[in-house]
Amino acid sequence: MRTYQQIATAMSGAIVLAGGLAFSPPGVRAAEPTTTFRRLTQASLAHQEALEAPLPDESFGLEELEQLALRSNPAIALAQANLEAARGAWVQAGLPPNPSFGYSGQQLGSEGLAEQEGVFIGQEIVRGGKLRLNREVAAREISRQQQLLAAARQRVLTDVRLNFYQVLVAERQLQLSQELLQVSERAHEGATALFQAKEVSRAEVLQAELEVENSHILVQNARNRNVAAWNSLAAVCGQRALAPQPLRGELIHTPSEYDWDATLRRLLTTSPQISAAVANIEHARAAFARAQVEPRPNLDVQGVVNWRDNGVGGRSDGILQVTAPIPVWNRNQGRIAEAIAEVRAAERALEQLEFSLQQQLAPVFEQYQNARSQVLRYQTKILPAAQETLEITRQSFEAGETGYLNQLTAQRTYSQIQLNYLDALRKLREAEIEMEGLLLMNSLNPN
Repeated sequence: MRTYQQIATAMSGAIVLAGGLAFSPPGVRAAEPTTTFRRLTQASLAHQEALEAPLPDESFGLEELEQLALRSNPAIALAQANLEAARGAWVQAGLPPNPSFGYSGQQLGSEGLAEQEGVFIGQEIVRGGKLRLNREVAAREISRQQQLLAAARQRVLTDVRLNFYQVLVAERQLQLSQELLQVSERAHEGATALFQAKEVSRAEVLQAELEVENSHILVQNARNRNVAAWNSLAAVCGQRALAPQPLRGELIHTPSEYDWDATLRRLLTTSPQISAAVANIEHARAAFARAQVEPRPNLDVQGVVNWRDNGVGGRSDGILQVTAPIPVWNRNQGRIAEAIAEVRAAERALEQLEFSLQQQLAPVFEQYQNARSQVLRYQTKILPAAQETLEITRQSFEAGETGYLNQLTAQRTYSQIQLNYLDALRKLREAEIEMEGLLLMNSLNPN
């Protein structure tokens, strides 16, 4: 199959795309527009093949851009850092208190009558399985951060895919608008030649001039859109600058079939956001279990070895001391009540998220349904009818049954249909990508 550039080159001599009638260059006699129009019409009918043709191989593909983004997008590095922090917190949460060691001197200054000197070692003994429960709480946070990392990766992939197809569409729109400008300029030249031959009115020349000016605006808008799309793609790929170049990708495809119930069910059962919310519930429950055992007092054990005790004749002796707080006023009742509320809040947050995802899916699914219906209708009804209308108009013109403005209207209508078809394809791909990406996008949004 020929590439889009090859087809465009073959069509560059005369092509009708979006709003004008091309004529031969200046110097051609006014009696020749009919032959030229036939050639231009045949070229315009080949536009569909040009739109569906793949881009050249010496360009970026979607997979290369995805890998680039997974390596460079800061959202993933941020999520990975948060995960490593949670793992560090898990290690710390299970470590017992350090023992204490020091010098003990008592009855000092008693002129040797009762002085005691020794060393002591102390250790806090954590009771109630608190260290194990600390790590249980921290483990749930690790699970949550793992799901947030998975969500960040999916956001990045969705952003790359959305921006990839936006660039792909912008490139095609720029190509269409540039070719349209060439066509409208030739149409103006041809209309001027016909006016000089007194075959058309001044109004038709002015109409052709308006088409040229409108085409200039379309080209500038398309160029700006292409630059903006590339800048956005570079950003989600984690690149300060990414030189615009052709992309390898298929814009034309058979629309996929999605069912609302199946799509919503998949979203609610496989979304990392849902998994993170579930992990948050488990975290709250583990924190509640930890709060319940807090009133069980830890033991503070201290042993002293006196190497000199003048009170007993200077012999060595020792002291053992065990202390524990008495949970009279502080039984951790406030933290327990707080933990119970946090469990309820986490459960309600999951329910809220489920309904939020359903709400977010609704307009995306609507866009998918509308765009899919439009694309199928363009492919099966509108494009064939537009092509047939253009051919009938050409035949009527050759037979002298229609005028120049009717030809111009037919050309503009056909070209606008092509642009509308391109826009419907863009909306369809965006909706499909968002649903496949579980509505996870906007990876660079700090919120």
